[in-house]
Amino acid sequence: MTPSRRPLVAIVDDDEAVRDALGLLLRLHAFDVRAFASGEEFLAWAGTQAVDCVLLDLRMSGLPGLGVQTALASRGLDYPIIVVTAHGDVATTRAALKAGAFDFIEKPFDDELLLRTIRAASEASATRRARSERDARFAQSLGRLTPREREVLDHVLAGRHNREIAALLGISPRTIEVYKARLMDKLDVDRLADLIRLALEMGLGR
Repeated sequence: MTPSRRPLVAIVDDDEAVRDALGLLLRLHAFDVRAFASGEEFLAWAGTQAVDCVLLDLRMSGLPGLGVQTALASRGLDYPIIVVTAHGDVATTRAALKAGAFDFIEKPFDDELLLRTIRAASEASATRRARSERDARFAQSLGRLTPREREVLDHVLAGRHNREIAALLGISPRTIEVYKARLMDKLDVDRLADLIRLALEMGLGR
């Protein structure tokens, strides 16, 4: 059996002591860590592998935390970001949260609060990644439907029953059942309700 993947946390802070302390704490609690001394260094690496959480210092020499957030967003990298801020840095923290940061932690750190927040961010990241992978599989499976199966699917998503669909397509209700069973098998769903929910989440049938 393949061992489960350890969550990867990127630490972006220009204070070496902070990077070292955070790295030690996280490794002791079963996280993998990559540490970066500047926003520029992190951005040069970002996108090369899946990241479950980013600890991002807001005030750094060179590119500040908000600039890193903006650069990540422009590249479509929606990592869960926990911004690290000093006491009283309220305005900048609000701006970071408004720009999509997951949460913020004040210096000096409370280890338990920090670990809880990182775990929550990592879980959100795993959920989003699983949803993205599911959507990609669903979109690929849609391409395997025959024109008639896709036609039946569109009628199902429009809320029509078998007899209505059969009358519109000039075939029997039993044949509609066969088409529905085939398309559900291709889309790897067991229940009609799951099919409709997934299709609506993908923007179909609207």
